[in-house]
Amino acid sequence: MLTAIHPKLPMRDKNKTKAFYIDGLGFKTVGDTDYDGYLMVQKDEIQIHFFEFAGLNPKENYGQVYIRTNTIDAVYQAFLENKVQIHPNGKLETKPWGQREFSILDPDTNLLTFGQSQ
Repeated sequence: MLTAIHPKLPMRDKNKTKAFYIDGLGFKTVGDTDYDGYLMVQKDEIQIHFFEFAGLNPKENYGQVYIRTNTIDAVYQAFLENKVQIHPNGKLETKPWGQREFSILDPDTNLLTFGQSQ
């Protein structure tokens, strides 16, 4: 039985990534050990791991995660209040496939799409 998935995404600067996810998106660090070159964050039941990739070219990063929520409007509003930049092509809207979605890019251009079924 599969019980969870924790995507691993690249990061260039652990401090910037940590600040973005904790201060901007409301995640918290996971565990009580700080590992060199590795970061684990969690919000509600969603956990994302990051590995250091100092030579990452953000223009060539195709990391993506789709996160389901049952409070899409509240999540979107909280991000706006925290001055999180919404992807220019990812404003909150109901898509033709019936999902209400929006997207953001993190400091390393990992794409995070948040969606709720209608």
